[in-house]
Amino acid sequence: MELFETIAKRFSFRGDFEDVRVDRETLKKIVQAGIDAPSGCNAQTTSFVIVDDAKLIAEIASLFADRPVCKTAKAMIVCLADPTPAYGTTSFDREDCATAVQNMLLAITAVGLATVWIQGYVQRDDNDKKIARLLGVAEPLRVEVVLPVGIPKTDGKPNVKKPFDQRAFFNQYQKDI
Repeated sequence: MELFETIAKRFSFRGDFEDVRVDRETLKKIVQAGIDAPSGCNAQTTSFVIVDDAKLIAEIASLFADRPVCKTAKAMIVCLADPTPAYGTTSFDREDCATAVQNMLLAITAVGLATVWIQGYVQRDDNDKKIARLLGVAEPLRVEVVLPVGIPKTDGKPNVKKPFDQRAFFNQYQKDI
């Protein structure tokens, strides 16, 4: 799939996945896209745990109110952020994680799979710490994002976006257009 077509086709999938395993080579390809993302000061603060064990997936899914996308996921990619400062006292961990996740969202779309960026549920009720314990993640690393991955049972489509001229401007912001 061509890059701009992939970007246009990406959507957040929240439904059920097919009961088909995602092979490790595909998962490695997706995570490599995350590893290849830009990183502030090239500090490379984002690490990944690829979860393809059904029992672990079920334990993580139980933290997210039994959302279908988590319950039926055949794999999960857990993104870890290292808040260690990269430039003086400044850490780029959240920005680094976001760029890695965006690359993986596009890679997941390009290989014909689906996912949704889960961060709110991760931050709620100490779920980040619970997931960290399940996966053997120690401080200073922090669980930041979970991507459930699989083949969607139903088609999805991107949300409608506002037109270009309502969100982008040349040379000066134009509020009242």
